[in-house]
Amino acid sequence: MRLKSARWLLFGLWLPAFAAPTLPLQGTATLAFSPSDDAGALIVEAIGQARQQILVQAYTFTHRAIAEALANARRRGIDIRVIADMEQAGRVETSLIDWLAQRDVPVYLDGQHAAAHNKTIVIDAGQADAIVITGSYNFTHSAQYRNAENLLILRGNPALAEGYAADWQRHHAHAVPVRK
Repeated sequence: MRLKSARWLLFGLWLPAFAAPTLPLQGTATLAFSPSDDAGALIVEAIGQARQQILVQAYTFTHRAIAEALANARRRGIDIRVIADMEQAGRVETSLIDWLAQRDVPVYLDGQHAAAHNKTIVIDAGQADAIVITGSYNFTHSAQYRNAENLLILRGNPALAEGYAADWQRHHAHAVPVRK
């Protein structure tokens, strides 16, 4: 992984810029655009392929089939952990965050940001066939049936999956667990 470096002038001080990694393109990408494509079904299918671990970052979570797929994967022994936006989890009446926690899925709430707006799923990071799911698609009923959303499922790029898993870990460090 090659890092780009730059410096920014801020308040008269030169500061190092964020070192954005540039990764080689490899693997495959599946594209979906809701509501015309069934992005939710593609996510459920990818969750079903997990062999070791699933790391989720969700802004809002109301999509029943995705939640059930995560609970089923947990029952079959997959290490699943979810980080959700604290405000959305408490404000959205149809949120499935508590439902997941009641099914022994470890769930954490990120309240450190104005919006924990990530919508990512990392499956089997560290493996050659790791999967990264990302895009504007919230894991919600509205994202599938009412909104214009996009979804990317990126397979077979271990460095990309490691980058997303590292970001998950950074947010996990300040998130608080949901109690069942």
